Amino acid sequence: MKTVSALQKARYGYQPKLPAVLADNQPQDIVINFGEPTSAIADQVELEKLFKNTYGKPEALFQKGSNPDAGKKLRVGIILSGGQAPGGHNVIAGLYDGIKKGNKDSVVLGFKGGPSGLIDGDYVEITDSFMDEYRNTGGFDMIGSGRTKIETPEQYAASVATAEKLDLDAVVIIGGDDSNTNAALLAERFLELGKKTRVIGVPKTIDGDLKNQQIETSFGFDTACKTYSELIGNIGRDANSAKKYWHFIKLMGRSASHIALECALQTQPNICLISEEVEAKQLTLRAITDDICRVIAKRAENKENFGVVLIPEGLVEFIPEMKALIAELNDTMAGHQEEFNGLANFAARKDWLKSHLTSASYETFASLPEAIAAQFLADRDPHGNVQVSRIETEKLLASMVEERLAVMKKEGSYKGTFSSYTHFFGYEGRCAFPSNFDADYCYALGYTAFLLIASGVTGYLSSVRNLTAPAAQWTAGGIPLTMMMNMEQRHGSKKPVIRKALVELDGKPFLEFAAHRDEWAVNTSYLFPGAIQYYGPSEVCDLTTKTIRLERC
Repeated sequence: MKTVSALQKARYGYQPKLPAVLADNQPQDIVINFGEPTSAIADQVELEKLFKNTYGKPEALFQKGSNPDAGKKLRVGIILSGGQAPGGHNVIAGLYDGIKKGNKDSVVLGFKGGPSGLIDGDYVEITDSFMDEYRNTGGFDMIGSGRTKIETPEQYAASVATAEKLDLDAVVIIGGDDSNTNAALLAERFLELGKKTRVIGVPKTIDGDLKNQQIETSFGFDTACKTYSELIGNIGRDANSAKKYWHFIKLMGRSASHIALECALQTQPNICLISEEVEAKQLTLRAITDDICRVIAKRAENKENFGVVLIPEGLVEFIPEMKALIAELNDTMAGHQEEFNGLANFAARKDWLKSHLTSASYETFASLPEAIAAQFLADRDPHGNVQVSRIETEKLLASMVEERLAVMKKEGSYKGTFSSYTHFFGYEGRCAFPSNFDADYCYALGYTAFLLIASGVTGYLSSVRNLTAPAAQWTAGGIPLTMMMNMEQRHGSKKPVIRKALVELDGKPFLEFAAHRDEWAVNTSYLFPGAIQYYGPSEVCDLTTKTIRLERC
């Protein structure tokens, strides 16, 4: 075994907790109980046509019973897809332990580098010693991950060929909404071709946007939020000690603000922007800047020239004029990519855009600090779009606030001092040691995935619920992937996708935040969550996020 830290060595010995139905019974004594047929959340007619073999399947729940098939020898491949999230290794461990408990001769293969491993037939067999090096650890380094989508006829054909060559009974795809949409399409393709390989998904994303009534949270969200909240708490305490800096902190969350909201509930910053609220209220960049400045001026009246501002990563896409600018840049540059790339420098590109953007969007672009504006023109993502995560929104806001405060000072409406620091907490949370909650939850998701395979279903997402209760009281089952889908416009045509869950402005977590934010804005009310605790009282070590506790109360 490789050299490890003391914590990592100690974590190897942690035994994740399971729901009682899984922990107290042998696999052969656990049976699937089906509910009523399901339908998609929208666009039911179109989706039923696309998923002729898998649409409308019933929800599934495990209970004590007789399932002799759980003792059959299985060959299962597993894929880590998309960005890293704490707990991925424990999903593999739960699947591995369940399969081996069912039949010690069963085989688990890990496809290397994400979905491309299935396409290329690049894999490694997972053994006891290999698995034991990664139990309860963060990261996806056990087999690696990737963002390849299986979508072309050639990719589907190669995936089917790999599954046939390896005689796979099932493939388990651990991923977010896009990855599990891919899982649904792959499950349908295998059935269309009459192949035996089944496909099961597992809900992963630290952003927290893969959830609904059946999927209470995606794994990794708990650990990531606790990691970021520790850092935010540390900064809050430092700010309250030095009493002279405003900290602008950008947090991961491209499409949804769940991380920012959860971290606000855990740390009580002076300001937390919620992208969904910005869009609902159609707040401009100037309006957001003015709101921040009002809080800063109010705190300055109390001689508190310091504070903490939380900013979701994807905020710029929710600000009306910025959203319009990004859309125009994507369309314009896609049609003139070669011409644009040939321009010598930023000045030339800016001048070129003046005749290719609408006057409103060009005015927005021209108003940005040059360093930020250049980020809108940097390398595109694989789909030709602006890479929003690379836009330093925290620096943009800090700069605009500083300019506005200077004007307010001249007008006499601001008498304080302003100095800022900017931070981006993103990768710091993606591969952290999973919290006990995520270690337990992920292990249960993996074990449940095995039981879904052993029960003969395909096109399902592993589901473990009742998560605010002790683990023994959790329930385990699966939901059809098509149940979470709708049709959305993607790259010029309608595509089936799992709908992202955004922050609900009438939901309990946001309402709890909204009820207190005016007080937190003016009064220094910081909380200091501290480091994730792995050992000690259950009420400390096994604590779930405030979001899920509010949603499920």
